[in-house]
Amino acid sequence: MAGPYQAIFAPPGTRGFSAAGLVGRMPLSMLGVGIVTMVSQVTGRYGLAGALSATLALAAAVCGPQVSRLVDRYGQRRVLRPVCVVTVTAITALVIAVRTGAPEWVDFACVLCGGLTPSMGAMVRARWAAVHRGAPELLHTAYSFESVMDEIVFILGPILSIGLCTVWFAEAGPLLAVVFLGVGVLLLTAQRGTEPRPHPGGGPAERSALRAPGLWVLAASFVGTGAVFGSVDVVTVAFADERGHKALASLVLASYALGSCLAGLVFGLVVPRGTHTGRFLVGMCAMAVSMIPPLLVGNLWFLAMALFVSGTTIAPTMVTAMGLVERLVPRTRLTEGITWTTTGLAVGIAVGASLAGRVIDARGASAAFVVPAAAAVLAVAVAFSGSRRLRPAPEREGEDGGYGDEYGADAADRHVA
Repeated sequence: MAGPYQAIFAPPGTRGFSAAGLVGRMPLSMLGVGIVTMVSQVTGRYGLAGALSATLALAAAVCGPQVSRLVDRYGQRRVLRPVCVVTVTAITALVIAVRTGAPEWVDFACVLCGGLTPSMGAMVRARWAAVHRGAPELLHTAYSFESVMDEIVFILGPILSIGLCTVWFAEAGPLLAVVFLGVGVLLLTAQRGTEPRPHPGGGPAERSALRAPGLWVLAASFVGTGAVFGSVDVVTVAFADERGHKALASLVLASYALGSCLAGLVFGLVVPRGTHTGRFLVGMCAMAVSMIPPLLVGNLWFLAMALFVSGTTIAPTMVTAMGLVERLVPRTRLTEGITWTTTGLAVGIAVGASLAGRVIDARGASAAFVVPAAAAVLAVAVAFSGSRRLRPAPEREGEDGGYGDEYGADAADRHVA
Protein backbone atom coordinates (compact mmCIF):
# COMPACT_ATOMS: atom_id res chain seq x y z
CA MET A 1 0.00 0.00 0.00
CA ALA A 2 2.03 2.98 -1.28
CA GLY A 3 1.71 6.73 -1.51
CA PRO A 4 -1.45 8.33 -0.09
CA TYR A 5 -2.86 5.02 1.13
CA GLN A 6 0.31 4.39 3.12
CA ALA A 7 0.09 7.88 4.58
CA ILE A 8 -3.44 7.50 5.95
CA PHE A 9 -2.35 4.46 7.96
CA ALA A 10 0.69 6.18 9.48
CA PRO A 11 -1.04 7.23 12.75
CA PRO A 12 -1.17 4.47 15.38
CA GLY A 13 -4.39 2.46 15.55
CA THR A 14 -5.70 3.27 12.07
CA ARG A 15 -5.15 -0.22 10.68
CA GLY A 16 -6.86 -1.72 13.71
CA PHE A 17 -10.06 0.31 13.61
CA SER A 18 -10.35 0.04 9.82
CA ALA A 19 -10.05 -3.76 9.99
CA ALA A 20 -12.58 -3.91 12.84
CA GLY A 21 -14.95 -1.75 10.81
CA LEU A 22 -14.67 -4.08 7.83
CA VAL A 23 -15.58 -7.09 9.98
CA GLY A 24 -18.43 -5.26 11.71
CA ARG A 25 -19.88 -4.04 8.42
CA MET A 26 -20.45 -7.51 6.97
CA PRO A 27 -24.04 -7.75 8.34
CA LEU A 28 -24.91 -4.76 6.14
CA SER A 29 -24.93 -7.03 3.10
CA MET A 30 -25.51 -10.39 4.80
CA LEU A 31 -28.39 -10.00 7.20
CA GLY A 32 -31.28 -9.06 4.92
CA VAL A 33 -30.51 -11.59 2.20
CA GLY A 34 -29.69 -14.18 4.86
CA ILE A 35 -33.11 -13.75 6.46
CA VAL A 36 -34.82 -14.09 3.08
CA THR A 37 -32.88 -17.27 2.29
CA MET A 38 -33.41 -18.75 5.76
CA VAL A 39 -37.15 -18.08 5.95
CA SER A 40 -37.83 -19.21 2.39
CA GLN A 41 -35.93 -22.47 2.95
CA VAL A 42 -37.49 -23.28 6.32
CA THR A 43 -41.08 -22.19 5.59
CA GLY A 44 -41.25 -21.97 1.81
CA ARG A 45 -42.96 -18.59 2.18
CA TYR A 46 -41.25 -15.93 0.08
CA GLY A 47 -43.88 -13.35 1.01
CA LEU A 48 -43.06 -13.65 4.71
CA ALA A 49 -39.33 -13.67 3.94
CA GLY A 50 -39.56 -10.46 1.93
CA ALA A 51 -41.75 -8.75 4.53
CA LEU A 52 -39.30 -9.57 7.33
CA SER A 53 -36.35 -8.31 5.29
CA ALA A 54 -38.19 -5.08 4.43
CA THR A 55 -39.17 -4.59 8.08
CA LEU A 56 -35.54 -5.00 9.12
CA ALA A 57 -34.43 -2.41 6.55
CA LEU A 58 -37.07 0.11 7.64
CA ALA A 59 -36.31 -0.47 11.34
CA ALA A 60 -32.62 0.15 10.64
CA ALA A 61 -33.50 3.32 8.73
CA VAL A 62 -35.44 4.62 11.75
CA CYS A 63 -33.13 3.43 14.53
CA GLY A 64 -29.72 3.87 12.90
CA PRO A 65 -29.51 7.68 13.12
CA GLN A 66 -30.75 7.59 16.73
CA VAL A 67 -28.05 5.10 17.70
CA SER A 68 -25.44 7.28 16.01
CA ARG A 69 -26.80 10.34 17.80
CA LEU A 70 -26.26 8.57 21.12
CA VAL A 71 -22.75 7.66 20.00
CA ASP A 72 -21.96 11.32 19.34
CA ARG A 73 -23.11 12.17 22.87
CA TYR A 74 -21.75 9.28 24.91
CA GLY A 75 -19.03 7.66 22.82
CA GLN A 76 -18.76 4.53 20.71
CA ARG A 77 -17.81 2.15 23.50
CA ARG A 78 -20.67 3.06 25.85
CA VAL A 79 -23.35 2.83 23.14
CA LEU A 80 -22.22 0.19 20.65
CA ARG A 81 -21.70 -2.65 23.10
CA PRO A 82 -25.21 -2.72 24.64
CA VAL A 83 -26.81 -2.04 21.23
CA CYS A 84 -24.84 -4.94 19.76
CA VAL A 85 -26.07 -7.24 22.55
CA VAL A 86 -29.68 -6.33 21.69
CA THR A 87 -29.13 -6.95 17.97
CA VAL A 88 -27.35 -10.28 18.43
CA THR A 89 -30.03 -11.45 20.86
CA ALA A 90 -32.85 -10.37 18.52
CA ILE A 91 -31.45 -12.16 15.45
CA THR A 92 -30.69 -15.28 17.47
CA ALA A 93 -34.26 -15.23 18.74
CA LEU A 94 -35.48 -14.83 15.14
CA VAL A 95 -33.53 -17.92 14.08
CA ILE A 96 -35.10 -19.93 16.90
CA ALA A 97 -38.58 -18.56 16.19
CA VAL A 98 -38.41 -19.45 12.49
CA ARG A 99 -37.07 -22.93 13.18
CA THR A 100 -39.70 -23.69 15.84
CA GLY A 101 -42.63 -22.24 13.88
CA ALA A 102 -43.40 -19.44 16.33
CA PRO A 103 -46.24 -16.98 15.52
CA GLU A 104 -45.41 -14.40 12.86
CA TRP A 105 -45.64 -11.50 15.29
CA VAL A 106 -42.64 -12.95 17.13
CA ASP A 107 -40.64 -12.91 13.90
CA PHE A 108 -41.54 -9.29 13.24
CA ALA A 109 -40.77 -8.27 16.83
CA CYS A 110 -37.33 -9.82 16.48
CA VAL A 111 -36.45 -7.99 13.25
CA LEU A 112 -37.71 -4.71 14.70
CA CYS A 113 -35.21 -5.09 17.54
CA GLY A 114 -32.60 -6.18 15.01
CA GLY A 115 -32.99 -2.77 13.40
CA LEU A 116 -30.78 -1.38 16.17
CA THR A 117 -27.76 -2.68 14.20
CA PRO A 118 -25.25 0.21 14.35
CA SER A 119 -23.87 1.84 11.22
CA MET A 120 -20.29 0.61 11.47
CA GLY A 121 -19.29 2.51 8.33
CA ALA A 122 -20.27 5.76 10.05
CA MET A 123 -18.29 4.79 13.18
CA VAL A 124 -15.13 4.16 11.17
CA ARG A 125 -15.50 7.32 9.08
CA ALA A 126 -15.94 9.35 12.27
CA ARG A 127 -12.62 7.93 13.51
CA TRP A 128 -10.90 8.84 10.26
CA ALA A 129 -12.29 12.39 10.57
CA ALA A 130 -10.88 12.65 14.09
CA VAL A 131 -7.48 11.22 13.15
CA HIS A 132 -6.97 13.32 10.00
CA ARG A 133 -8.74 16.51 10.96
CA GLY A 134 -6.71 19.36 9.51
CA ALA A 135 -5.38 17.19 6.65
CA PRO A 136 -8.14 17.29 4.01
CA GLU A 137 -6.14 15.42 1.39
CA LEU A 138 -5.60 12.49 3.77
CA LEU A 139 -9.24 12.48 4.82
CA HIS A 140 -10.23 12.35 1.15
CA THR A 141 -8.02 9.29 0.66
CA ALA A 142 -9.37 7.66 3.84
CA TYR A 143 -12.96 8.11 2.70
CA SER A 144 -12.01 6.66 -0.69
CA PHE A 145 -10.52 3.64 1.04
CA GLU A 146 -13.68 3.12 3.10
CA SER A 147 -15.81 3.35 -0.03
CA VAL A 148 -13.76 0.48 -1.47
CA MET A 149 -14.32 -1.47 1.76
CA ASP A 150 -18.07 -0.93 1.36
CA GLU A 151 -17.94 -2.46 -2.10
CA ILE A 152 -15.93 -5.43 -0.85
CA VAL A 153 -18.60 -6.02 1.79
CA PHE A 154 -21.34 -5.99 -0.84
CA ILE A 155 -19.40 -8.37 -3.07
CA LEU A 156 -18.51 -10.93 -0.39
CA GLY A 157 -21.48 -10.66 1.99
CA PRO A 158 -24.30 -12.05 -0.16
CA ILE A 159 -22.06 -14.84 -1.47
CA LEU A 160 -21.21 -15.91 2.09
CA SER A 161 -24.75 -15.56 3.41
CA ILE A 162 -26.59 -17.30 0.57
CA GLY A 163 -23.88 -19.92 0.15
CA LEU A 164 -23.88 -20.94 3.81
CA CYS A 165 -27.68 -20.98 4.01
CA THR A 166 -27.98 -23.25 0.98
CA VAL A 167 -24.90 -25.46 1.40
CA TRP A 168 -24.58 -25.78 5.19
CA PHE A 169 -27.85 -25.11 7.03
CA ALA A 170 -30.62 -22.55 6.57
CA GLU A 171 -29.78 -20.43 9.61
CA ALA A 172 -26.03 -20.20 8.91
CA GLY A 173 -26.13 -16.86 7.04
CA PRO A 174 -27.91 -14.75 9.69
CA LEU A 175 -25.92 -16.39 12.49
CA LEU A 176 -22.59 -15.65 10.81
CA ALA A 177 -23.74 -12.07 10.21
CA VAL A 178 -24.29 -11.44 13.93
CA VAL A 179 -20.98 -13.13 14.73
CA PHE A 180 -19.28 -10.64 12.42
CA LEU A 181 -21.17 -7.81 14.12
CA GLY A 182 -20.25 -8.91 17.63
CA VAL A 183 -16.58 -9.42 16.80
CA GLY A 184 -16.37 -6.16 14.88
CA VAL A 185 -17.97 -4.12 17.67
CA LEU A 186 -15.74 -5.69 20.33
CA LEU A 187 -12.59 -5.07 18.29
CA LEU A 188 -13.56 -1.50 17.44
CA THR A 189 -14.62 -0.43 20.92
CA ALA A 190 -11.49 -1.98 22.47
CA GLN A 191 -9.44 0.66 20.61
CA ARG A 192 -9.86 3.70 22.82
CA GLY A 193 -6.99 5.75 21.41
CA THR A 194 -8.74 6.57 18.13
CA GLU A 195 -12.28 6.88 19.49
CA PRO A 196 -13.76 10.34 18.76
CA ARG A 197 -14.35 12.41 21.85
CA PRO A 198 -18.03 12.33 22.90
CA HIS A 199 -20.00 15.58 23.28
CA PRO A 200 -22.48 15.20 26.15
CA GLY A 201 -24.57 17.97 27.60
CA GLY A 202 -27.14 20.44 26.38
CA GLY A 203 -27.20 23.06 23.66
CA PRO A 204 -26.13 22.19 20.13
CA ALA A 205 -24.98 18.74 21.23
CA GLU A 206 -28.61 17.74 21.76
CA ARG A 207 -29.89 18.96 18.40
CA SER A 208 -30.36 16.54 15.57
CA ALA A 209 -27.90 16.71 12.67
CA LEU A 210 -30.96 17.18 10.43
CA ARG A 211 -31.12 20.78 11.64
CA ALA A 212 -28.42 21.35 9.02
CA PRO A 213 -30.51 22.13 5.89
CA GLY A 214 -27.88 20.72 3.55
CA LEU A 215 -28.10 17.31 5.20
CA TRP A 216 -31.74 17.07 4.13
CA VAL A 217 -30.60 17.63 0.55
CA LEU A 218 -27.98 14.89 0.75
CA ALA A 219 -30.32 12.42 2.44
CA ALA A 220 -33.09 13.07 -0.10
CA SER A 221 -30.64 12.77 -2.99
CA PHE A 222 -29.44 9.49 -1.57
CA VAL A 223 -33.00 8.15 -1.53
CA GLY A 224 -32.91 8.48 -5.31
CA THR A 225 -29.40 7.02 -5.43
CA GLY A 226 -30.47 4.08 -3.30
CA ALA A 227 -33.41 3.51 -5.64
CA VAL A 228 -30.87 3.18 -8.45
CA PHE A 229 -28.95 0.50 -6.55
CA GLY A 230 -32.02 -1.43 -5.42
CA SER A 231 -33.67 -1.45 -8.83
CA VAL A 232 -30.46 -2.38 -10.68
CA ASP A 233 -30.09 -5.47 -8.47
CA VAL A 234 -33.65 -6.67 -9.06
CA VAL A 235 -33.73 -5.88 -12.78
CA THR A 236 -30.37 -7.55 -13.41
CA VAL A 237 -31.54 -10.80 -11.80
CA ALA A 238 -34.75 -10.73 -13.86
CA PHE A 239 -32.84 -9.84 -17.04
CA ALA A 240 -30.55 -12.84 -16.56
CA ASP A 241 -33.51 -15.10 -15.71
CA GLU A 242 -35.35 -14.12 -18.89
CA ARG A 243 -32.32 -15.22 -20.89
CA GLY A 244 -31.99 -18.53 -19.08
CA HIS A 245 -28.83 -17.65 -17.15
CA LYS A 246 -30.07 -16.55 -13.74
CA ALA A 247 -26.90 -17.85 -12.03
CA LEU A 248 -24.84 -15.32 -14.01
CA ALA A 249 -26.67 -12.40 -12.42
CA SER A 250 -24.27 -12.44 -9.46
CA LEU A 251 -21.29 -12.04 -11.82
CA VAL A 252 -22.97 -9.18 -13.67
CA LEU A 253 -23.68 -7.41 -10.39
CA ALA A 254 -20.12 -8.10 -9.26
CA SER A 255 -18.91 -6.13 -12.30
CA TYR A 256 -21.02 -3.20 -11.02
CA ALA A 257 -19.30 -3.35 -7.63
CA LEU A 258 -15.89 -3.92 -9.22
CA GLY A 259 -16.21 -0.73 -11.25
CA SER A 260 -16.92 1.19 -8.06
CA CYS A 261 -13.99 -0.50 -6.25
CA LEU A 262 -11.48 0.45 -8.91
CA ALA A 263 -12.83 3.99 -9.23
CA GLY A 264 -12.63 4.42 -5.45
CA LEU A 265 -8.99 3.30 -5.38
CA VAL A 266 -8.04 5.68 -8.19
CA PHE A 267 -10.07 8.55 -6.75
CA GLY A 268 -8.17 8.25 -3.49
CA LEU A 269 -4.89 8.86 -5.32
CA VAL A 270 -5.87 12.14 -6.95
CA VAL A 271 -6.39 15.61 -5.53
CA PRO A 272 -9.90 16.79 -6.53
CA ARG A 273 -10.29 20.38 -7.66
CA GLY A 274 -13.13 22.82 -7.20
CA THR A 275 -15.74 22.88 -4.48
CA HIS A 276 -17.29 19.91 -2.70
CA THR A 277 -20.73 20.98 -3.90
CA GLY A 278 -19.60 21.22 -7.50
CA ARG A 279 -17.93 17.80 -7.40
CA PHE A 280 -21.03 16.28 -5.82
CA LEU A 281 -23.31 17.67 -8.52
CA VAL A 282 -20.97 16.46 -11.27
CA GLY A 283 -20.89 13.01 -9.69
CA MET A 284 -24.68 12.82 -9.50
CA CYS A 285 -24.96 13.83 -13.16
CA ALA A 286 -22.39 11.21 -14.14
CA MET A 287 -24.38 8.53 -12.30
CA ALA A 288 -27.52 9.56 -14.17
CA VAL A 289 -25.84 9.52 -17.58
CA SER A 290 -24.31 6.11 -16.82
CA MET A 291 -27.82 4.66 -16.50
CA ILE A 292 -28.53 5.26 -20.21
CA PRO A 293 -26.46 2.34 -21.65
CA PRO A 294 -28.34 -0.36 -19.64
CA LEU A 295 -31.53 0.79 -21.38
CA LEU A 296 -30.01 -0.23 -24.72
CA VAL A 297 -28.30 -3.57 -24.03
CA GLY A 298 -29.62 -6.88 -25.34
CA ASN A 299 -27.47 -9.51 -23.65
CA LEU A 300 -25.72 -10.21 -20.35
CA TRP A 301 -22.19 -9.47 -21.52
CA PHE A 302 -23.06 -5.99 -22.74
CA LEU A 303 -25.02 -5.43 -19.55
CA ALA A 304 -21.97 -6.42 -17.49
CA MET A 305 -19.84 -3.90 -19.39
CA ALA A 306 -22.48 -1.19 -19.07
CA LEU A 307 -22.82 -1.74 -15.31
CA PHE A 308 -19.04 -1.78 -14.88
CA VAL A 309 -18.92 1.70 -16.43
CA SER A 310 -21.87 2.79 -14.29
CA GLY A 311 -20.08 1.48 -11.20
CA THR A 312 -17.13 3.79 -11.80
CA THR A 313 -19.35 6.77 -10.96
CA ILE A 314 -20.43 5.44 -7.56
CA ALA A 315 -17.40 5.58 -5.28
CA PRO A 316 -16.22 9.10 -6.28
CA THR A 317 -19.73 10.45 -5.69
CA MET A 318 -20.03 8.72 -2.33
CA VAL A 319 -16.60 9.90 -1.19
CA THR A 320 -17.47 13.48 -2.11
CA ALA A 321 -20.80 13.17 -0.28
CA MET A 322 -19.03 12.01 2.89
CA GLY A 323 -16.76 15.04 2.64
CA LEU A 324 -19.84 17.24 2.34
CA VAL A 325 -21.40 15.70 5.44
CA GLU A 326 -18.19 16.40 7.35
CA ARG A 327 -18.60 20.07 6.46
CA LEU A 328 -22.37 20.43 6.72
CA VAL A 329 -22.92 19.23 10.29
CA PRO A 330 -21.26 20.31 13.53
CA ARG A 331 -18.44 18.06 14.68
CA THR A 332 -20.58 17.04 17.64
CA ARG A 333 -23.10 15.43 15.25
CA LEU A 334 -20.78 13.89 12.65
CA THR A 335 -21.60 10.21 13.23
CA GLU A 336 -25.32 10.93 13.12
CA GLY A 337 -24.90 13.02 9.98
CA ILE A 338 -23.09 10.25 8.11
CA THR A 339 -25.74 7.75 9.23
CA TRP A 340 -28.55 9.87 7.78
CA THR A 341 -27.02 9.52 4.31
CA THR A 342 -26.89 5.74 4.65
CA THR A 343 -30.48 5.85 5.91
CA GLY A 344 -31.49 7.64 2.71
CA LEU A 345 -29.74 4.93 0.72
CA ALA A 346 -31.53 2.16 2.65
CA VAL A 347 -34.96 3.71 2.08
CA GLY A 348 -34.20 4.22 -1.59
CA ILE A 349 -33.00 0.64 -2.05
CA ALA A 350 -36.29 -0.68 -0.64
CA VAL A 351 -38.38 1.65 -2.81
CA GLY A 352 -36.34 1.00 -5.94
CA ALA A 353 -36.49 -2.77 -5.56
CA SER A 354 -40.26 -2.65 -5.09
CA LEU A 355 -40.89 -0.38 -8.10
CA ALA A 356 -38.60 -2.42 -10.30
CA GLY A 357 -40.43 -5.61 -9.38
CA ARG A 358 -43.76 -4.10 -10.38
CA VAL A 359 -42.44 -2.92 -13.74
CA ILE A 360 -40.83 -6.30 -14.42
CA ASP A 361 -44.13 -8.05 -13.78
CA ALA A 362 -45.96 -5.67 -16.10
CA ARG A 363 -43.46 -4.99 -18.91
CA GLY A 364 -40.43 -7.29 -18.55
CA ALA A 365 -36.86 -6.79 -17.39
CA SER A 366 -35.55 -4.76 -20.34
CA ALA A 367 -38.27 -2.15 -19.88
CA ALA A 368 -37.64 -2.06 -16.13
CA PHE A 369 -34.20 -0.46 -16.59
CA VAL A 370 -36.18 2.76 -16.89
CA VAL A 371 -36.63 2.62 -13.10
CA PRO A 372 -32.94 3.17 -12.17
CA ALA A 373 -32.65 5.74 -14.96
CA ALA A 374 -35.64 7.69 -13.64
CA ALA A 375 -34.40 7.38 -10.05
CA ALA A 376 -31.02 8.80 -11.06
CA VAL A 377 -32.67 11.76 -12.78
CA LEU A 378 -34.77 12.38 -9.67
CA ALA A 379 -31.65 12.30 -7.48
CA VAL A 380 -29.98 14.87 -9.76
CA ALA A 381 -33.04 17.11 -9.63
CA VAL A 382 -33.08 17.03 -5.83
CA ALA A 383 -29.36 17.72 -5.62
CA PHE A 384 -29.50 20.71 -7.96
CA SER A 385 -32.66 22.16 -6.42
CA GLY A 386 -31.07 22.10 -2.96
CA SER A 387 -27.50 22.94 -3.94
CA ARG A 388 -27.67 26.39 -2.33
CA ARG A 389 -28.21 24.70 1.03
CA LEU A 390 -24.99 22.70 0.79
CA ARG A 391 -23.09 25.22 2.88
CA PRO A 392 -20.70 24.50 5.75
CA ALA A 393 -21.87 24.57 9.35
CA PRO A 394 -21.23 27.94 11.07
CA GLU A 395 -18.23 26.54 12.95
CA ARG A 396 -16.67 25.52 9.59
CA GLU A 397 -17.14 28.86 7.79
CA GLY A 398 -13.80 30.11 6.49
CA GLU A 399 -11.92 26.97 7.48
CA ASP A 400 -8.92 26.08 5.39
CA GLY A 401 -7.34 23.49 7.56
CA GLY A 402 -10.41 21.25 7.89
CA TYR A 403 -12.05 19.36 5.12
CA GLY A 404 -12.41 22.63 3.33
CA ASP A 405 -14.41 23.68 0.32
CA GLU A 406 -11.30 23.60 -1.85
CA TYR A 407 -8.01 21.89 -1.27
CA GLY A 408 -5.85 24.70 -2.47
CA ALA A 409 -2.31 24.69 -3.74
CA ASP A 410 -0.65 23.99 -0.39
CA ALA A 411 -2.72 20.88 0.24
CA ALA A 412 -2.03 19.65 -3.27
CA ASP A 413 1.70 20.16 -2.83
CA ARG A 414 1.70 18.19 0.43
CA HIS A 415 -0.27 15.39 -1.21
CA VAL A 416 2.10 15.12 -4.17
CA ALA A 417 5.12 15.27 -1.90
